[in-house]
Amino acid sequence: MYIPDNGAICLLLGTIVVQVAARCYDPSPAFPLPKHNAYQGSELLKRDFQLVENELEKLISDSKFDLSSYSIEITSSEGTLWENHHTSKVKDGKRPGAVEVNGNSVYRMASVTKCFTTLGLLQQHIAGNLSLDDTVDMYLSDLSGSIPWKDITLKTIASQLSGIPRDSWGNEISYGIDNPTDLGLPPLQESKPPCFEFVGGDRPCEQEDLFAYLAKQVPLYPPKQKSTYSNTNFDLLGLVLENVTGIGYADYIESSILQPLGMAMSSFTKSNDSFAVLPKLPTGDNYWDTEEGVDRPTGGLYSSSSDMSKFLRYVLKHYNGLTPTLNWFHPASYSTTISSFYGTPWEIFRTNSILPSTSRPVTFVTKSGSVPGYLSYIILLPEYDLGVTILTTATSALLKESIREIVTVPLVRAAEHIAQADLATRYTGTYQAQHLNSTLVISHSATKSLYVESFISNSTDIFAAWNPFFEDSLEGTRIQLVPTLLFKDEKQQQGEIWRGLFVPEKRNESLVWDDFCVTDDDPIQFGGKPLFEVVMWHADDGSGRVEDVELSGFRVKLKPDHNASQQGDGVQESRETIQEGGANESGTQHIFNGA
Repeated sequence: MYIPDNGAICLLLGTIVVQVAARCYDPSPAFPLPKHNAYQGSELLKRDFQLVENELEKLISDSKFDLSSYSIEITSSEGTLWENHHTSKVKDGKRPGAVEVNGNSVYRMASVTKCFTTLGLLQQHIAGNLSLDDTVDMYLSDLSGSIPWKDITLKTIASQLSGIPRDSWGNEISYGIDNPTDLGLPPLQESKPPCFEFVGGDRPCEQEDLFAYLAKQVPLYPPKQKSTYSNTNFDLLGLVLENVTGIGYADYIESSILQPLGMAMSSFTKSNDSFAVLPKLPTGDNYWDTEEGVDRPTGGLYSSSSDMSKFLRYVLKHYNGLTPTLNWFHPASYSTTISSFYGTPWEIFRTNSILPSTSRPVTFVTKSGSVPGYLSYIILLPEYDLGVTILTTATSALLKESIREIVTVPLVRAAEHIAQADLATRYTGTYQAQHLNSTLVISHSATKSLYVESFISNSTDIFAAWNPFFEDSLEGTRIQLVPTLLFKDEKQQQGEIWRGLFVPEKRNESLVWDDFCVTDDDPIQFGGKPLFEVVMWHADDGSGRVEDVELSGFRVKLKPDHNASQQGDGVQESRETIQEGGANESGTQHIFNGA
């Protein structure tokens, strides 16, 4: 076979060499979003939910959790898949609250409120009433002191990059200390804070208290230097919303978010005790009745697990379409560890330790919250189209953290199995052109996901023909197919557009820079079209199988060869590996919504 000695070809194909050299071993996403009905009909998911229930029962049987109630819900963007609730064994006899906890039982959401404040800010940005790049002093002109307000934008505030101190009076410990010297602290001459929400009987702080406090403070960091947690950030954003909309913060969030989403059990005022999940706190203090004043935008929401599922469904559907300027799930900055990031206002965790068959990272977009007696947690898994709500009454974060591990690990592994099994069932096979000697074999395994096993283009073996243009042999390199989540026909959502990426095998030696990977998914064109664009057209007969594969750069369409043997010995491997991973992990008790 003649291979032209063409410098231009070598130069162009050299871009692929760079891509391979980037050593992105586990590209993502590996599959399109799983469908809600795939989750509903999954026996594996039902089994794992039962395992999760069993583990939760074991956990909550520990006497240290006798005062704790919880509500857990898992939803896709289309509907709730599972929920589990527990009512505390020990209640306050004088004020027991809800008789039995269920999906409509109301908890304090604490800092999960920040997500609603941020969404309100995004709504006003979309409406053109403010810009995320505006500085905060454009809307709150009374801010003063040494904090550089003219350099702090609304976006840096919402993404915890402002450098503003964490709290106003909320972390002031002098309020509850009679004799500071007992703790090795010096006596204080200054007067105690004028407001303090955490102690019963004291008035909550208001705008004038917050501004007076901030006028005396210095920045923690320069703006945009480093993300660090700040409740004060969201107090300010709430005031900005009031300034822009002309109505109170709570009224705005209720009318623009809670009511449109049908979140009937959610409010900034406490519900009737018959719906309230009221913890019996060892100190006798109950934060349920506490009015947060200017801190409402940072932690004042009351809500239920069922209402939070409604919110998560909305977010899963719209996170990348709220505004042209922002994907709401993208990180704004990295945190201290290599796996943790701050978003707007999300707390994002990425790990490659959860999937048993691949090192592909899984992204958890989360927001947690806590006030005395209440711990809240929401988790979104955008790759799997899943959201998780965990609400607890507890005096320790241990319960929330234990539930998080028990629920999320088997959930992700089961969702991975469902997605991989779908790839194996609907996409793999041998595809042939009608009037050319062109054959494409698409295979699958749990480790590699969907990949090109072989490709003959007009009688030419592509792998053999292209091998001389690479510095390293293509031996062991695969062309993995990665969905772009775009369609040729966007209106009808038909013609899934995928990209073929050259993915090298991992080297035997381990180098410090092995984890360095920057994506380059469009390395070369041919005749003005992306050479490795693959368009999958699905049958409308109910099977959803691929009936046409269009290779844009090669100008060819291929159809399934039903006489060829099924390709991809990884189909069974995928099922066995992921099922084994799910079975070995803890799981909980369920209401499984199979209808």
